[in-house]
Amino acid sequence: MFMSISTTGTAENPATDLGFLLHKHPGKVQRFSTSHGEAHVFYPEAGDEACTAALLLDVDPIALVRKGRGKGRGGSPDFALAQYVNDRPYAASSLLAVALRTVFRTAMKGVCEARPGLAEQPRPLRISLPAVPANGAGDGGGPAMAGRLFEPLGWQVEASAVPLDETFPEWGESRYVRLELAAAEIRLADALQQLYVLLPVLDGAKHYWVAPDEVDKLLAAGEGWLADHPEQALIARRYLSRRWTLTRRAMERLELARLAEADDREVEEIDNAVDDTVDEAADETGPQGTGPQASVLRGAVSPGAVSQEQRSAADEAAGEKPVSLAEQRRTAITAALREVGAARVADLGCGQGELIGKLLKDARITEVLGVDVSARALSAAARKLRLERLPERMASRVKLVQGALTYTDARLKGFDAAVLCEVIEHLDLPRLPALEYAVFGSARPAAVVVTTPNAEYNVRWESLPAGHVRHADHRFEWDRAEFRAWAERVAAAYGYTAVIRPVGPEDPEVGAPTQLALFRIGTTDEPMAEATPTPASERANVSTEPNPAETATTPEGGETR
Repeated sequence: MFMSISTTGTAENPATDLGFLLHKHPGKVQRFSTSHGEAHVFYPEAGDEACTAALLLDVDPIALVRKGRGKGRGGSPDFALAQYVNDRPYAASSLLAVALRTVFRTAMKGVCEARPGLAEQPRPLRISLPAVPANGAGDGGGPAMAGRLFEPLGWQVEASAVPLDETFPEWGESRYVRLELAAAEIRLADALQQLYVLLPVLDGAKHYWVAPDEVDKLLAAGEGWLADHPEQALIARRYLSRRWTLTRRAMERLELARLAEADDREVEEIDNAVDDTVDEAADETGPQGTGPQASVLRGAVSPGAVSQEQRSAADEAAGEKPVSLAEQRRTAITAALREVGAARVADLGCGQGELIGKLLKDARITEVLGVDVSARALSAAARKLRLERLPERMASRVKLVQGALTYTDARLKGFDAAVLCEVIEHLDLPRLPALEYAVFGSARPAAVVVTTPNAEYNVRWESLPAGHVRHADHRFEWDRAEFRAWAERVAAAYGYTAVIRPVGPEDPEVGAPTQLALFRIGTTDEPMAEATPTPASERANVSTEPNPAETATTPEGGETR
C-alpha cells in the first residue's frame, strides 16, 4: 500500500520544508509499527525545487485476519470470500488512514515547533495513490466519486479506473482507481485530515468496528471543511459504515455547528434543550384556586409544605383530576388548530415533542413537522414519541428536523398552520424580527398559533421571586398590553388578523397565566387596535375572547411545555 506527497519550492522557500512539516528527516528511512503491519517513510527526491515523501504500508494479512476474526468488522466483501487472499495489503483504505494518523500525527495537528508559522502556510501539493478502492454500492463509485469528494475541497483530481487486466481490456474495469490530487495552495495538515476521512469513504468499509467515538473523530478531522461539503451526507454515511444512528448524530452536530457559526454563538448556547427532569415550578405549580394549591399560591404555605397526600385528598374531594398548565396550553393550541381546519402543522421550537404527541392523536392532523435548533431536544422527542416503534401509517405523519427559526427555511412553507408554543420568550428581543419574517413573511402558513407567559401573573406564584422570569432561559416576559402590541404590529406588517385568548384560569386582577394569539391570513377594513387594552367591540385585528376548551381544572405539576 503506497502513497506519495510532493511539493515544489525555491531557494528562499525550499521544498525540503516538507520534512519539517512531516517531522520526518529527508535523509533517513524510518520505520513505524502499526496495528496491522509496518509503515515506512522515505524520500525518493529531496531538493530545494522538488521534494517527495513516500509512505509504504506493509500489511501483514495473517495479523489482519487474526485481529478481525469474529468481531463483526463489516468491511470489505473480500473477507467473506477469502480471508487470506484479498486487496487489503495493496489498496489504500482505512488501514492507510490509520497509518497516516500513526505516522504523521503531529503533522495532522498543524504543529511545527522547529519552524514556527510554517505549518500555517499553504503550499503546492501533489498526492499520488496508485490503487484506491472506489466502491459504489448505490452511491456512484469509481473515478466520478473521487471527483465529487475532492474537487469541492479545491483539489484538481485525476482519477482513472484500473483495468482488471491490461492484457485483456475486454474484461473491463476493476473497482480501483489511480488517484492524483493536485492543489496550488493548501495546508499540509488540511490535506492529511481530508485523506484521513475520505480514503475510508471511497472504500466504503473499515477494517475495525465503528464505535460511537467515530463521530467525534469524523467531526474533528472534518473541522473547517466538512460542514460545507456538498457530499456531507454521503461522507458521514460511508465513513460511519452506514450505521444510521451514528450518521444521524453526526449530521445533527454538523447542522448545529453551522447554525452556531451563522448566529455567532457557541454550540452549547444554542443546544440548550431542557433536561427531562427539569421542573418549571413557577410555570406548572398551578394558578390560584381552591384547596392546598391555592394556599401555596397565596403564600400561606410553601410549595414543599403541601404533601402529595394532601393534594390527592383535595383532588378526590373536588372530584377532579388536576390538569397541568402545560397540558392546558396544548389543549388550547389543538382547539385553535381545529378551529382553522389545519391538517398540516409545523411545530416550531418543538422541544421534546409533547405537543407533537398530542397532535398525532388527532386523526384530522395528517402531517406534523417538528423543528428545533437543539439536537438533544430532537433526540429526546424521537425517544418520547417512540418513532422507531410507531405503526408505519402514524410514523409517516411526523418528521423531526433541525433548524433555526431566525432564518428562512424552505421546509417550513406550505403548511396550514404553524405553532410557536412558549418559544418567542427564549429569543433576545433584537432577534425577534428575524423570527417574525422567517415565520410570517417567508414560510407564511395560513394560520399561526403563538403562546407566551403572561408576566402579570407571576405575582401569583409564591415560589417565584419578585422580578424573576419563569425560566432561566427566558429573555423577556410580556404583560398583556405588550403582547397585544406585538400581535397588532405583526398582524399589520404581514397581512394577518389576530385573536388573543387567555389560557388557564383567569385571575380578575392579573389575567391568565398564559396568553395565546391566533393569527390568520387576511385583513379587515377597520383600523388596528391601540397597544393598550381596549374593549373588545373597539378592536379591529386583535380581539380577546375566552375559549371553552381552556376552562380546564386547576393545574398542578406537569411538564415544561
